[in-house]
Parts: sequence; C-alpha cells; structure tokens
Amino acid sequence: MQRRGGSEFLDSATSRDSRFFSAASLKGKPVPPREWLVHGLVPQMTVTLFSGDGGTGKSLLALQLAVAVATGGGWIGKGVSAGRVIYMSAEDDEDELHRRLEDILRAERRAYDDLSGLTLRSLAGEDALLAVDSQVTLMQSELFKELDARAANDAPVLIVIDTLADVYPANENDRAKVRQFIGILRGLALKRGCAVLLLGHPSLTGLSSGTGASGSTAWNNSVRSRLYLARITDCGFEADPDRRVLTTMKANYGRVGEETHIKWQAGVFVPEVAEQGLDKLAAGAKAQRVFMHLLATYTAQGRRVNHAGGPNYAPKQFAEHPDNEGMTKRAFKAAMDSLLTAGKIRIESEGPSSRPRSFIVEAGQ
Repeated sequence: MQRRGGSEFLDSATSRDSRFFSAASLKGKPVPPREWLVHGLVPQMTVTLFSGDGGTGKSLLALQLAVAVATGGGWIGKGVSAGRVIYMSAEDDEDELHRRLEDILRAERRAYDDLSGLTLRSLAGEDALLAVDSQVTLMQSELFKELDARAANDAPVLIVIDTLADVYPANENDRAKVRQFIGILRGLALKRGCAVLLLGHPSLTGLSSGTGASGSTAWNNSVRSRLYLARITDCGFEADPDRRVLTTMKANYGRVGEETHIKWQAGVFVPEVAEQGLDKLAAGAKAQRVFMHLLATYTAQGRRVNHAGGPNYAPKQFAEHPDNEGMTKRAFKAAMDSLLTAGKIRIESEGPSSRPRSFIVEAGQ
C-alpha cells in the first residue's frame, strides 16, 4: 500500500501479476505459427479495418466472408478458416440481411441449415455504441458486454462489426480515443481467440487519394491489417460499374498492395482474373476512357469515325492521335467492342440505302 493525500490506494503495479519475462526462457519452445482467418488478408486475434465508400458493397462482401467461414467454404477464390461467426450490423435490418443471405446461399448452392454457425444481430434503429466516452477515457458499453457474452458462448473465429461510424462514440480524429477503441476491440479478439473485422467508410481525403484512410492516421496505425474495397475507375471514368478491387493497404504480417479483383453478379461478388498487360488493359477503364474522350473530340470537330475499317476506322484514327495516352490500335479495338456491348456507344448510318455510310456516336446523342 502507498499513501497519497491521506488516503490509501493500491499501486497499479502490484494489483496484477507481473508478466515480464526473459527472452532466454523461449529457448527450446516451438515457435507458434501465424494464425490467419484469410491468409495474407485477415489475421486472427487482432482487428482488421475494412473500408470502402458507401455503395461499393463492403457489407455484402463481409457477409459473404461470414457465410464462407460458417460453412467452411471459399471466399472470392480464397480459402478461409472454418468456425462460428458473429455478424453484427448497425446498418442493415433483419429483412435486408435475409435478402442478402438468400442471394449468397443460392450462389453457393447451400441451404439455411448450413448456417447454424452464423449468429446475426441487427442494430438498425438502435443504440449501437460499443463504448462510452467519459471524456477521460472510453469504457465498454452494455452492448459491448452483450457481444462479449455472446462470444464467450459461441466461441467464434470471426466477429464482424458494421460499421465504425455507428459503434464508435468519440471524434474520429481524436488519436487517443481511436487507439483506446481499437484496444477495446483487440482485447475482445485476444480474449475470445478470434479475428475482428471492423467495417468503415473512408474520409474525403482517403477517397481522393485512393488510400481509403479514415479520419485520423491512428485508425491505420492502430490496426494490424487494413483492406480497402473500391470501384475500378480511371480519371473518374468507370468502365464497368459491377467491378471492384479489394486491396491490402496495410499488413503487419503480410504483403502490402495485394489486389483481388471481383465482380458483382446475381447478388453476390465473384472472383475474376486481374487483367495483365496493355492489350488486356484495353477491356478496362483507361482505354475506354481515352476512346470516349477522343470520340467526343472528333465529334466536336465534325469528324466521323467508324467501326468497320478503312481510313476512318476509329481504333486506327485514335491510335495515331497525339492524345492517345499510349493506347494501341488493338487496345482501342477491344475498348470499342466493350463500349458497344455496354451500350455506351452506338452505330449510326446516313446516305442512300444503296451505299450507306456508318459512323460511331456516343449513346444518347
């Protein structure tokens, strides 16, 4: 005991057993393997921050992960550790969760009986805070205690929390409070031996920079892994609104910058092969954006290009233009075909029926 100002208090150093130890005591002990929920992406017993702009589909992708873990299946082409899951959503009501699960089960050819290991909790319209701000420090809320009790009962390998804005009680730019909050969640991950996946939205700076960062840099610094789901655009042009890329923005235990390309299809995300090389890139955003830009330039100048060939063949004309941004004739041909298929450009004709002249215009003009 020590005394301060006439009152007794327990020294915090003596209120718990010391856990300092000599590194030499590790001699002869087997080195514990790194544990992953999803290898290289989501480590076990810590917090992963999964961010994405509203409408990109991060909640759906996280629910797909929850189903994959609970059923022992795969997730966007990746293997996962099987086990029980708690999925807590402050955004989606029970009906929306039901609709999404229906799509996932149909895509995975599974039944609801396969989901006995998945516990759902919708907090839509409720107080979803997992901590209380006492102005001095953050304290666990009653909801957090409820979550911890459920985790003690379920023994999950994954807890999904959607979203950060609903469950965090303080200023997102307050570095000290941010670190305290992540510490609370990491304590839950360590105590229950599971991964915690925290979904969040990027800040305006995170959006414009393409990093997906959220508020204070303390969010990025406090977690051990950070994933970012984004649409695939080039200078604001989105060639395919169904395509996304999942990027590892931070990985203390793995490689940074790993990209997983996925596509929304029939209510779920499915993996797709990332395009490699300039010719294959033609099917992507950059070649299509340059094609549309040059088509608008030619149209404004009263010049016409066609899809069929000859001196006014659009891919040939655009490849020879000084503003081609390095795109080849073959690249523009693939871009033109994709834009025609997507209905973003169309073919018009003029002149006598015996000898019509066709040309390309932007759809809607």
